[in-house]
Amino acid sequence: MLTLSQETEALAARLAAAQRRSVDDVVRQALEAHARATGVPTDLRQRRRMTAEQMTALGAEIAALPLLDPRTPNEIMDDVNAL
Repeated sequence: MLTLSQETEALAARLAAAQRRSVDDVVRQALEAHARATGVPTDLRQRRRMTAEQMTALGAEIAALPLLDPRTPNEIMDDVNAL
C-alpha cells in the first residue's frame, strides 16, 4: 500500500470527482500515461512474453550448461524410488 501526502490524495480526489471516476482509475490512468511517455512497460504480461528467437536462444543457453549427473532419467528415478 502506498502512503500519499494529504495534498496528493486531495488532488487525486478532485480529479476523480471532476471526471466522475474512481480515484484508483484516475491515478492508474495518470501513471500509465507517464509510464508510456518514459518507455516503461505498462502491461506485465506483455513484458514477460518471449519471441521465438528469445526462446531458441534460451534453449541454446540451457543446452550449453554442464551436465551435472551423467545418469539416465530412468536411473535417477530408480534411485529416487529406492529411498
